[in-house]
Amino acid sequence: MEIYPKSSEITLDMRGELHPMLSALTSGVSEESFANLYLFKERYNYRVSMIGGDILLITGREPSSGEPFFMLPAALPSKDILDELFAQFKVAKSVSEHMAADFEAHGYSLKEDRDNSDYVYLRADLAEFTGRKFHKKKNRLRQFIANYDCESRPLLAKSVDDALKVLELWRGDREADGDYRAARTALLNMEKLGLCGMIYYIDSNPKAYTLGEELGAVGDTFVTHFEKAVVKGEGDKGGDYNGLFQFIVKDFAMCLPEKYIYINREQDLGLPGLREAKMGLRPVKFIKKYKVVCDERS
Repeated sequence: MEIYPKSSEITLDMRGELHPMLSALTSGVSEESFANLYLFKERYNYRVSMIGGDILLITGREPSSGEPFFMLPAALPSKDILDELFAQFKVAKSVSEHMAADFEAHGYSLKEDRDNSDYVYLRADLAEFTGRKFHKKKNRLRQFIANYDCESRPLLAKSVDDALKVLELWRGDREADGDYRAARTALLNMEKLGLCGMIYYIDSNPKAYTLGEELGAVGDTFVTHFEKAVVKGEGDKGGDYNGLFQFIVKDFAMCLPEKYIYINREQDLGLPGLREAKMGLRPVKFIKKYKVVCDERS
């Protein structure tokens, strides 16, 4: 990996160096994993370098506007280098609450980035769906179980081809590719990236999968990076697989080891439908993220 001001493209070979750095963080920010950076490196044009040999710098560009940004997940550099970064990249993004205090100490004002805040749930809540707050979801789940024979299996190397079939069908239901390329790369490199998950079969046909990893140093949180499902039924049953979403959410939470207290289901990106779905699962907290713009000083 290059030393700042030079930078390197993120490659799989860097996992041995970057994964220990990122997995030692305690912020809970979903972007701060090697898998996430590697899988979305093309969308965000991520590059990495080290400042002074011990501070990780991540730079990139917003896919919609092409505007540059940088991220400092673990520590801030000296004031002169920080000023250089703002002069070149303008915006610091995905700033955790811990790092926000350090930016404020340098005189910068921060804006909460609600669209990118991570939704965090109690694993036990999703595994049990107990209480009035999950009443509608339990009803959909009962209906789904009554109508369909759904089997869950660990997502292993031998079932990657089946997961790829699900992904292709998911892509075919949408006008835009979304995170298709990242999801496909994740499946093809699942073991190398340290990802794990479950795959779901309806009447012996693959219809859904979920994929993620342990997040951060505390060891009590699992982050779900991808959750893909085929939404249309087949044959005599036809229609939508109403309740499949509730089934895989609950089943996956049940399958996770009990050491995971929380499940991070990442951000809603400001999309109304996605926000409604994530709020409907009753998060217990948010991992707040902030942006710092170079000319916004307090």
